[in-house]
Amino acid sequence: MTSTILILNGPNLNLLGSREPEIYGTETLDEIKGRVETQATELKLKADFRQSNSEVELVEWIQAAKGSISGIILNAAAFTHSSIAIADAIEAVGLPMIEVHISNVFRREEFRHHSHLSRVAHGVITGFGGNGYVFALEAMASILAEKG
Repeated sequence: MTSTILILNGPNLNLLGSREPEIYGTETLDEIKGRVETQATELKLKADFRQSNSEVELVEWIQAAKGSISGIILNAAAFTHSSIAIADAIEAVGLPMIEVHISNVFRREEFRHHSHLSRVAHGVITGFGGNGYVFALEAMASILAEKG
């Protein structure tokens, strides 16, 4: 049975490619999705790649993952710094989660240095652009292999 990895993207990430390219680059979310799906196939995983500008929808997707998803890769974008609800949902489902950020948040504004999600994450990947998603998928494959 192929393990499915839920890859969630938060607000404004649908604007990648045109939004602040000096910070986020010119790669679109669809281009990242294509790379992730290719890598998932190579790792014998299935990628369920989604984006929402709604905190409620992200929480609902996380809650629905319990029992059908093997792990979560999460770029919660601005919700990283404000959403206790998303952190609580991750903790409640008990699935391994890797937090991803396209930009290096520690080279940016002070408020971006705090994450409500890091305390419930297996690990954090920040500052590698769209490659961070590929790195996270490879890390998730290792985490799942260790769990057996």
